[in-house]
Parts: sequence; structure tokens; C-alpha cells
Amino acid sequence: MKKSTVIILFLSLVSYVSLAAPPREYYELRTYRFKSTAQQERVEAYLEKALLPALHRLGFKKIGVFKPVETDTTYGKKLIVLIPFRSLDDFDKLPEKLAKDKQYLADGKDYIDATYDNPPYARIETAVLKAFTGMPESAVPNHKTPVSERVYELRSYEGHTEKIWRNKVQMFNEGDEVGLFKRLGFNAVFYAEVLAGSTMPNLMYMTTFENKASRDAHWEAFRQDPQWKQLSSMPEYKNNVSKNVTLFFRPTGYSDI
Repeated sequence: MKKSTVIILFLSLVSYVSLAAPPREYYELRTYRFKSTAQQERVEAYLEKALLPALHRLGFKKIGVFKPVETDTTYGKKLIVLIPFRSLDDFDKLPEKLAKDKQYLADGKDYIDATYDNPPYARIETAVLKAFTGMPESAVPNHKTPVSERVYELRSYEGHTEKIWRNKVQMFNEGDEVGLFKRLGFNAVFYAEVLAGSTMPNLMYMTTFENKASRDAHWEAFRQDPQWKQLSSMPEYKNNVSKNVTLFFRPTGYSDI
């Protein structure tokens, strides 16, 4: 075979792989914590009137804003924001781009120019994530129920060590736990490795349901599914999670997701 032919075949293969596997998104998962209802109202006004419109102008179309469910002890004390990025460079350059957006600066003035003695929040926590190969892009669920009924379940799985944590990531991707969730209709928003956060090593994912009854029914179907029983019984995937933290949220009325 001629060298030129080999090169053409190689380039064709690279092109095919690029088309078949979209780039994995990066996510910022931002948690705002509040000391008062007034703080939450100020941050929500900033998100709805300033930040999300500015992000939309920059081409970010799937921004999620979520509040804890009413029975959560943190209800009224925090909310989370999910921002997908095409690359870490986009994440790095976002503050600079926002600083040049005059409309954003005007619409968000109360938040942006808040004084030291009247801050709009108590603290912000940020985690940086990278989408799984099994679901490289985030998705927007198509629920028909009112926002007040929808349940968004955010789970984080901490690992005993980096190697063991990697095994759980592999279980989702190569083991096709992602595919199992999809087949059972869990309406996932994202699955991702946590690159930087407060509890490492860690992975996180968010699934969504029309209401709590639907959520409970889906998880019961999951536990009884033959594919899950087979997957979870495989020796190579035993004891690969040290801690599971499950939180429940509802989307705000202005959330894209």
C-alpha cells in the first residue's frame, strides 16, 4: 500500500472519530449560600435578569438554576447554577467577556457593585467537572409537569482512592451504566468527573423526573433490572464508592434546564 494511501486512510479515520465522538463538555457547578431571604432574592434577580441573558448572548444555551426541594433543610439557604462550557478556555475567559458586556453590567449592577457591608450572598462554592465519554454533552429534559412538581436528583459518588474512583467512572462508561439509565428513562442532564471540588475524588450526575412518584418508580425499576443486577455483581466493580450524597432540587422558572 502506498504511503499516500495510508495517510489518506488515517486522516479519514481521524475525521470519522471526530464526527462520531463529540467533544466532552466541561461544567461549572456553582453553589450560592445565603444568610437571608433578601440575599437569595438579590442573587435570583441577578441570575434571571443579568447573568443568564448575558450567557445566552455569548452562545451558552443550557444554563440550569435549581433550588432545594421544600423539605430540604437548606431550602431558602442555597441554590445551584450549572453552566456548560465547550472547553476549559471558555471557562477561563468567561469573566473577561462578561466584564466587556455593557448590558450585563447595567442589568447586574445591584449584584456586581454590592458593598462589603451588604453582600448578596454568604459564600460561593464552585466545582469544575468534565462530562463522561458515555454522555459527552448535557441534555435538557422535556417534562410536562409544572416546575413545582419536578424532581431533579443530583448525586455525587466519592471514591476511596483515585484508582478506585476511576473504576466507578469506568462502570458508568465501559460498563454502560449510563446506557442503563437512558434505557430506563431517567432523563439525565449530565454525568461528569469532578476535576476540582471540595470532596475528591468524586463524580457527579443529575437525573430528572416529572414528580416524586415518578422518581421512586424509576429507581425501583433500576434496582430490579437484570442489567443492573448483572453489572453490580461483577467482582471488578465491587466496593468502588466510599460515600453517596444525594440531593433533590427543583428548577427555577427561568432555568433553561
